[in-house]
Amino acid sequence: QVHVVESGGGSVQAGGSLRLSCLASGRTFSTVVMGWFRQAPGKEREFVAAINRGGSCTDLVDSVKGRFTISRDNTKNTVSLQMNSLNPDETDDYYCASGYMYPSRSPRTYEEWGQGSQVTVSS
Repeated sequence: QVHVVESGGGSVQAGGSLRLSCLASGRTFSTVVMGWFRQAPGKEREFVAAINRGGSCTDLVDSVKGRFTISRDNTKNTVSLQMNSLNPDETDDYYCASGYMYPSRSPRTYEEWGQGSQVTVSS
């Protein structure tokens, strides 16, 4: 198992940037796929981005391509999501998760989840 904890959420104006980080502990970090999801109240959890074990391949939902970047540092057990040009519709709780299947956009293929980090984008 890999235990994950997010950090870096907050409030930003439309067009601004935030960087989310996720620190993992437990099982060897380089053996797991990492992903980011987001969820608004009353809505299903939505895939945002994923990165393979070595960090050489990434998958991002079309709506964030060109604005968001996912990266990982296996020497520090961290994965990050750099979010640029944010818009108010992206106000959500963002979750980091670890899994074993890449590429995968289904939450069901991710096993360990963080507690969530709130992102608020004001217009």
